[in-house]
Amino acid sequence: MIQNLIKKFNAKSKVHLFVIFFVFGLSGSFSLWISSPIMIALDLKNILNNYPLYVFFRVLIIIPIYQLILIVIASIFGEFQYFWKFEKKILKRFKIIK
Repeated sequence: MIQNLIKKFNAKSKVHLFVIFFVFGLSGSFSLWISSPIMIALDLKNILNNYPLYVFFRVLIIIPIYQLILIVIASIFGEFQYFWKFEKKILKRFKIIK
């Protein structure tokens, strides 16, 4: 099973796979943590009385924050090239780059 994950994520080893998962996890957690003060600063909780709409806008804010934080944390762990390839794939899906 681990070998399948190594192949799927193009990891060089089990340690590299662990670093990849750690960067993804840390980036996700940090982007959620950062989104709360942004939502408070924008005062969207008071503007949007409908909870599903509030969650939708929070997700819209989290997506670009996550992309930025992913690259920053990947750089800290020396994995910029690996995650930049991942980032380009995401940006192509959103049709931001060609």
